[in-house]
Amino acid sequence: MSDVNAIQNLVEKHQALKAEIAKVIIGQNEVVDQILLSIYTGGHSLLIGVPGLAKTLMVNTIAQTLGLDFKRIQFTPDLMPSDILGSEILDQNRTFKFIKGPVFSNIILADEINRTPPKTQAALLEAMQERAVTIAGEQHKLDLPYFVLATQNPIEQEGTYPLPEAQLDRFMFAIELKYPSVAEEMQVVKRTTSDDVTQVNALFNAAQILEVQQLIRRIPVPDNVVEYAVKLVNSTRPNLPEATAYVKQYLDWGAGPRASQNLILGAKAHAAIHSKFSPDIEDVQAVAMGILRHRIIKNYKAEAEGISEEDIITQLL
Repeated sequence: MSDVNAIQNLVEKHQALKAEIAKVIIGQNEVVDQILLSIYTGGHSLLIGVPGLAKTLMVNTIAQTLGLDFKRIQFTPDLMPSDILGSEILDQNRTFKFIKGPVFSNIILADEINRTPPKTQAALLEAMQERAVTIAGEQHKLDLPYFVLATQNPIEQEGTYPLPEAQLDRFMFAIELKYPSVAEEMQVVKRTTSDDVTQVNALFNAAQILEVQQLIRRIPVPDNVVEYAVKLVNSTRPNLPEATAYVKQYLDWGAGPRASQNLILGAKAHAAIHSKFSPDIEDVQAVAMGILRHRIIKNYKAEAEGISEEDIITQLL
């Protein structure tokens, strides 16, 4: 199949996928889009939202419609690295046998990732970055596609271990979940308080998702779009001589080169699901908020004046 046909096929499959997910998840259109974009590009996502916004249900539903294995890990302060990676045990023959942990799955929901100490957070990091796990000096490959969706509760900060910047940078998107509208919430309540059981169908399988990821990487990008993405990321860095007064006033640190890479990958996927064969500047702008939000660090002046990351990114766009 030519790439042109493959993109048209992806557009149809994406629409069907959204319709399938909508059987269970009401609203949250942008959130579902960003999660799917990061799956199409092989990235990971961080979901930020208060409890009760159906984050787990959403990830579970998406995993079912993609035909992938799904495991949920509840992160707690006493969780050890071996609890998620697995460990070696002595069997009856007195030989060591490796028992796989829940990290061996296609989609991992890392629930409340900031509740667990840095040592356990770091164990997940290797899996995210290397798509492999090292136990007792031996490397075990993870099945592809591999996708980590971590959730974080923005309210409770007591007893939490904030993710270090280097680890936040491993997530392609930081996605904010908002409360549903009154009409949407009424639909949610009606649907979840009746005896209806909704089944969703798998529209993809693992091999097809890997094909989509390769297709996205083959999409050509004009130089002016790459230049725009790189300049946008550069404009977030307050220590550069060309930084604007606004950025110097409100930011301590800007985004790194991984942000530029993710902007281009995200723009390619965004173009593809909108039937375009090459991304333009509008596609970069469409994904910029989710990609830059967690990569810029505000200073105390921005905090004091109530200026959010979104305000700063909007200003730069």
